[in-house]
Amino acid sequence: MTAIIIIALMIILGGYFPLRKRNRNKPSEDAYKVILNEHIEYYQKLDDGGKARFEKLVKEFLNVTHIEGVGTEITDVDRVMVASGAVIPIFGFPSWKYRNLTNVILYPDTFNHEYQFEGGDRNILGMVGSGYMNGQMLLSRAALVKGFSKSSGAENTAIHEFVHLLDMSDGATDGIPQNLMKHEYTIPWLKMIHHEMQRIEAGHSDINPYAVTNEAEFLAVASEYFFQKPGELKQHHPEIYEQLSRIFGQTPEK
Repeated sequence: MTAIIIIALMIILGGYFPLRKRNRNKPSEDAYKVILNEHIEYYQKLDDGGKARFEKLVKEFLNVTHIEGVGTEITDVDRVMVASGAVIPIFGFPSWKYRNLTNVILYPDTFNHEYQFEGGDRNILGMVGSGYMNGQMLLSRAALVKGFSKSSGAENTAIHEFVHLLDMSDGATDGIPQNLMKHEYTIPWLKMIHHEMQRIEAGHSDINPYAVTNEAEFLAVASEYFFQKPGELKQHHPEIYEQLSRIFGQTPEK
């Protein structure tokens, strides 16, 4: 209950002191490139024009989205990582805005459905809020940092949760981001999802088994793989890679 009260107060104060929060939320001008060059592999692979556009989108995201820590102090590196997790899925759509997000709240580690980050039964790495938590995203800071580390593999919690936001932007969190994909690809995509779910359940796929939870989780998990290890996804799952390339307007493995 304490965590819920804290979050509620943060949301209220976030609206009451927008200018103060916004100024605290922005790294210094010189910090952006240093952090991106050191921590964001996706950014490192871009050409000069792509890097400049990525930096611009990161700054724009941090100008309008408040990032705060509960039970943990956050740094400019954390802020740029959150913003990068937001920018990567929409990099093929430069004018996209996350209109269904106002705050990102970082917890020190995993948490539970009561937003508690101490004690047992904590296994949530990230969550997009609903109901009174609408417009809020909760992330494990430990998972955020790991997702952008060299040892992250095909997993990135920030990208996962921002893909959920993209998915729900059409009014339904169903694994079919209708604002991003053409209607004629919907049925083939669903068939592909269900076929791969069967392969995962049979132990014949290297996609994280969490993807079989439902179609929305499949999209988020497959998207992590797409952006984290595009070469491996293209090799092992060429049809999924091709469909995600259409959805996101990107070909990270060229």
